[in-house]
Amino acid sequence: MGKRGGKKFGRGGNRGGGGGGDRRIAWATVDRSNEKFERYYNEPEFISDEEREDFWAYLKRDLPNSFRFTGSRGHALAVQERLRDHFIPKITSIKYEGEFVEPPQPVSWYPDQLAWSMTTPKQVIRRFAPFSSFQKFLVAETEVGNISRQEIVSMIPPLLMDLRPGMTCLDMCAAPGSKSCQLMELIHAGEEESILAAGKKISEGTAGPEPLGSEGLNDDGRTTGLLIANDSDYKRSHMLIHQMKRLSSPNLIVTNHDATMYPSIKLTPTPSTDGKPPKNRYLKFDRILADVPCSGDGTARKNYNVWKDWNPSNGLGLHTTQVRILVRALQMLKVGGRVVYSTCSLNPIENEAVVASAIERCGGAVNVKIIDCSQELPGLKRKNGLKSWKVMDREGRIWNNWNEVVEHKEAQGTEGLARFSESLFPPSGETADLPLERCMRVYPHLQNTGGFFITVLEKAAEIKAKPEDTANVIKATKTPVASLVTELDARKNSDSEPFQKLDSLDGVAELDPETKEDLAKNESVAEATNQLPYSATLDASDATVPVKRGAEDLEEALPAKKTKLEDGTEALVGDRPVHKPAPLPTDDAGDSSAAPLADKPLKKKQPQEDPYKYLDPSHEELDPIYKFYELSDRFPRDRFMVRNAEANPSRTVYYTSALAREILSMNEGSGMKFVHCGVKMFVKQDAQRSDVCRWRIQTDGLKIIEPWLGPARSVVLTQKETLRKLLIEMFPKITDDGWKNLGEIGERVRDVPMGCSILRVEPNGQPDGFTERMVLPLWRSLFSLNLMLPKEERRAMLLRIYNDTTPLVNPAGNFPKNKPAGNTSTPEVSGSETPAEPTAEAEDSALKNENMQIGQDEQEHVESRETYGKANDEEDRFNTTV
Repeated sequence: MGKRGGKKFGRGGNRGGGGGGDRRIAWATVDRSNEKFERYYNEPEFISDEEREDFWAYLKRDLPNSFRFTGSRGHALAVQERLRDHFIPKITSIKYEGEFVEPPQPVSWYPDQLAWSMTTPKQVIRRFAPFSSFQKFLVAETEVGNISRQEIVSMIPPLLMDLRPGMTCLDMCAAPGSKSCQLMELIHAGEEESILAAGKKISEGTAGPEPLGSEGLNDDGRTTGLLIANDSDYKRSHMLIHQMKRLSSPNLIVTNHDATMYPSIKLTPTPSTDGKPPKNRYLKFDRILADVPCSGDGTARKNYNVWKDWNPSNGLGLHTTQVRILVRALQMLKVGGRVVYSTCSLNPIENEAVVASAIERCGGAVNVKIIDCSQELPGLKRKNGLKSWKVMDREGRIWNNWNEVVEHKEAQGTEGLARFSESLFPPSGETADLPLERCMRVYPHLQNTGGFFITVLEKAAEIKAKPEDTANVIKATKTPVASLVTELDARKNSDSEPFQKLDSLDGVAELDPETKEDLAKNESVAEATNQLPYSATLDASDATVPVKRGAEDLEEALPAKKTKLEDGTEALVGDRPVHKPAPLPTDDAGDSSAAPLADKPLKKKQPQEDPYKYLDPSHEELDPIYKFYELSDRFPRDRFMVRNAEANPSRTVYYTSALAREILSMNEGSGMKFVHCGVKMFVKQDAQRSDVCRWRIQTDGLKIIEPWLGPARSVVLTQKETLRKLLIEMFPKITDDGWKNLGEIGERVRDVPMGCSILRVEPNGQPDGFTERMVLPLWRSLFSLNLMLPKEERRAMLLRIYNDTTPLVNPAGNFPKNKPAGNTSTPEVSGSETPAEPTAEAEDSALKNENMQIGQDEQEHVESRETYGKANDEEDRFNTTV
């Protein structure tokens, strides 16, 4: 993967969306008007006469910038403290045109004020030095993942899920991952403190044999919960992995499935007590987020395509897919569990109509309840969901109810009414009294945000979903997939039956040749109106995607992360892109709505994922690791995993949670498409002395394993100046008298045996001491010490802790960056991109030569230069791959 983060502000993460247009168009010059769009939302059901003027005024303004402090609560608050205590006072002292400038403001309803918004004009940002310093802070923290750009309204759905440690959660349409990160933070809430408390009891000898910890954190303080983040697009699922990996969670699985037909996940069968075979068991979720593909008209403040291209067909084409996703979510939910359904659209046919239709298909309000969340998130301004609404067809005609449509169809035909169905209109019959007012609508004018829709549903009883009612759907031409839809629904109806392999169409009833041809082109029923093609949101060469804006763009006020995927595609990482259905082919009469499926080429074959194989707890590689690091026997041995068919720990060992292990093991070969699981825990060295452990602790897994490590490899630091030196100077020498320059840790690192060690940065209670506990990796080589952090992390910490922008000192900076001779494990790369892991591998590669040079003073300088050159090569490679 490519380098994390962008080095400039600009390039928002959620300006996806379809539609053509000049990529160079300036947002300020966009004609923010659309006759159909405005006429539709001027209907009194949507906006009252008193609010209409404000609604349109805000919708036509630029969207304020917003961001969120991410990661564990303690670390996020530490980064936030820097903003609040250092930058805000300087910004509030600025006057522009005789008025004090409004500084960034915390979002009042977001817990712990970890979300912020700013409306500062770009001319102010450019003119005043405090904003320049603030901008550098935002860039640095965004590059290392401590700050995430995210639209305020998109932060709401995870907060309404009531997600707690110990719960199982599914994010059905997760990429690019902003909401998934919020969900993961909730699953790990309180874990750091809980693990430390458990570790203390164990070290004191007061712990019993049973796992320690409170509910949900009762795996010796570790969370027992799990998040499965899914996306239907393979490339977008890897962008999701990139966004999530900074959280380093062993409780994450990423999958790549069509959300409308998400497979059932096998668990260990229930043993039988009567001699019968074990009973199959499938995973049910406590919480599910269905943030579904939508037309995105609530994003009009940031996406000019809404004004240019909005038409009623967008929502009409997505309604059925949205219903299918929500029904499938309710099927996979535990009784008593909660589904949060959300869109960035204001259109009721994508919102209240979807909710009502899904509840009707699942048996009505006795089985699925709409939860009243009006008292949650105090301070968040919202409107009730709609009980009545009208529907606009593709010709721009507005219909009051289904009966009007039927009468018109019988009298004048179906022109302009394709894809119209009764489910688009307010519910009638048994579901007429659904409390749709409990749904939540967030309008732009209420608190200067984008538009959003959220509904919280609770499953009250087991359900058997009804098949789709295809009788009350207007079709302009025959649909060869109608019978297939019915059969797929029939196969999804029973919660007790397995639902594997529905992403392929193997085993479905015999189909006629025309149907098979359509299915071969589209691969699944849902994809005709599912997410925007990946190329349209990520391919910078596509003329439909806005390029990076110029220096005058307001969005330079905030950083937007970018990354390179494994195929070299540059992707924007931030908020969820706007979703818009791919253009449908037209029939002979030019009616694009007549075709039931988009005529698109076959997808390229998905790359084959390496298998997930768990090591035997008694594997010969584990004992040396446990001995070298004095690793507690209570740290589980059965969760170490490798990614090769031979289960051979040849290079990297991963760690996962117990539930993740069960899922990966039980579903091997079942058709489940797992694309990520596990945190890198150990990486093997290429060369080492006999007394140096061949495995070093990888940065990603350090926080997980650190509480269980003994003191042999521990280095404790409490003085700020010592850490500052380690951050600025790469590879400080510890031979001769070099160790004396490392202050309080000098003697310790001089005497610590070669290999991987742990730097524990501890607050000492002094006014000028550290306020946050940190755990960082060290590598003790023959001649030097290295704090194994990438340059971006070093610079961000220097700026955050010391307000220091001193350039990093690299003794190898002037040496050529050549691949170390004989290092066969270092992959070849092109240009400036190089593989991960800076110092350990590089310096170990030189150990054989270095060992022969001990005491040979005249050679030490030469060999140190060679070592530093190799280490610098690896360190630079590490920086480009984090």
